Amino acid sequence: MKNRRLLIRPPRQKSLTPPRFAGKSCRVKPLIRAATEQDAAAIQQIYAPFCLDSAVSFEVQPPTVTEMRQRLQKITAQYPWLVCEIAGQVAGYAYACAHRERAAYRWAVDVAVYIGAGQRRLGVGRALYASLFRILVLQGYYQAYAGITLPNPGSVGLHEAMGFTPVGVYRNVGYKAGAWRDVGWWGLSLQPGRDEPAEPRGVREIQESKEYQVALRAGLAHLRL
Repeated sequence: MKNRRLLIRPPRQKSLTPPRFAGKSCRVKPLIRAATEQDAAAIQQIYAPFCLDSAVSFEVQPPTVTEMRQRLQKITAQYPWLVCEIAGQVAGYAYACAHRERAAYRWAVDVAVYIGAGQRRLGVGRALYASLFRILVLQGYYQAYAGITLPNPGSVGLHEAMGFTPVGVYRNVGYKAGAWRDVGWWGLSLQPGRDEPAEPRGVREIQESKEYQVALRAGLAHLRL
């Protein structure tokens, strides 16, 4: 998938989901888990406003639920795609994908995180990234990159708080919402490089391991509920 914008703060909108602590749902513990095809509708609902109402995504028309399900299938054949549930609802998601197609790039990934309306400032982005990066290390990846349509101080702040450093800026690389847009790139070293690295493992190879379960739970410490 070639959509690599990291979208953190679209314009304020009315949430289509009930309040996160409404009724007995407030007793449901928060959870970070692997996304499944059944999450496609919730993920599509979170992502669509970033396409329609802002310049941070360079997609103009949001994918349909069917298209989002196909993206999930393609990504999760190799890479992790996580969702964070709060009060039983998907509050946000994060995933990794190939940085570039040529073979020498195969130890590097692009990452993205998206947070639903009404679920921001709860640490969801940090929680998802903390778990995602630990899983990527388990798989054998070494570098992660994030593209951010500028200006977006919230997204820049999140990524730099997670250890990303600036790489460079593509000036006027996209035209959306009546203006040319810059995209900044940030990089993160996931683990020290080594000579003759092992081939990265598919995420499905490690999902039954104890280390994978520990990685999922690790992000929960970042939630502020």
